[in-house]
Amino acid sequence: MISRILIVGLGSIGKRHLRLARELFPQNKIAVLRHKADPIVPEHADYSFSTIAEALEFSPQMAVIANPATFHLSVAMDLAKIGTHLLIEKPLSATAKGVAELLDICRANKARLATGYNLRFLPSLQKFKTLLDEDMIGAVWSVRSEVGQFLPSWRQDADYRQSVSVQHALGGGALLELSHELDYLRWIFGEVDWVQASLSKQSDLEIDVEDTAYLIFGFHEKPREHPLIASVNLDFIRKDTTRSCTAIGKLGSLRWNGISGTVELYESGKESWQVIYQHKAERDESYLAEWADFVACIAQEKEPYVSGEEGLMVLRIIEAARSAAKIGSKVNVGDAYELRGARE
Repeated sequence: MISRILIVGLGSIGKRHLRLARELFPQNKIAVLRHKADPIVPEHADYSFSTIAEALEFSPQMAVIANPATFHLSVAMDLAKIGTHLLIEKPLSATAKGVAELLDICRANKARLATGYNLRFLPSLQKFKTLLDEDMIGAVWSVRSEVGQFLPSWRQDADYRQSVSVQHALGGGALLELSHELDYLRWIFGEVDWVQASLSKQSDLEIDVEDTAYLIFGFHEKPREHPLIASVNLDFIRKDTTRSCTAIGKLGSLRWNGISGTVELYESGKESWQVIYQHKAERDESYLAEWADFVACIAQEKEPYVSGEEGLMVLRIIEAARSAAKIGSKVNVGDAYELRGARE
């Protein structure tokens, strides 16, 4: 069913997807689309293209869009029009504008679209969600989520000043680059109703985007005693690499550590945390699970685990956060989306 695969973009994440595609489909024809011509065909690929016209002539049945976020939509729309199934790396785009149109094109051409929030495939995060759904700590009263890593340490063999993450024109900045947190929070706790935000450059890093984002979310009300509030901290400046989420509930607290792959419980009346689950994922594990889900969706004609619509919801939250930071006040997610003229 799948014999031709296209990888768009050959940065670090594009190279990972290219390698995994070759491992999973050793007999398939695999091409890469790069932003400039290069006579050398990359390892694991059969062809190298520099124009979308060449890529369309290749007629890929599946494509991974892993170029800078500001260019996702234009390439994805062209491919969707010929029915190519799309796995688009996070974030789905740099803004919400035009994303609904892409989703319409995919539906019209029966092309599946998955958003690359691969953290959802981590067994430890899935366990964290399951335990909360089972009311292990009773009603959840508060949520605290944070992720931080010093940007120059992300890739030791590269100059951070040249990376997509630090360039506004390419969709960089902590809010977009670290939007995994926004995705898993709405996945676990429900849709975000309103946002307060502060976006700033706190460090002396040579970048033209925010390196720090402080957010407060209010979730849509569910049958709970009080509306749920979450604080979210995202940054490029923290030396002690951190990724965690703590849910504070009526019967205790539950904490997920994305670095160690642990879920810990602090029960009411106890004096210490107890590790109740641990699975430190291998580096490729969540990506392989993401690929397996995407291929299964194509074969079974079902929705991906992380759909395009969910990728759009994250962009709505991001737009609300940007608006809230600009005006210094709480912004409803739907209001920010409509004010920017995006299509429902």
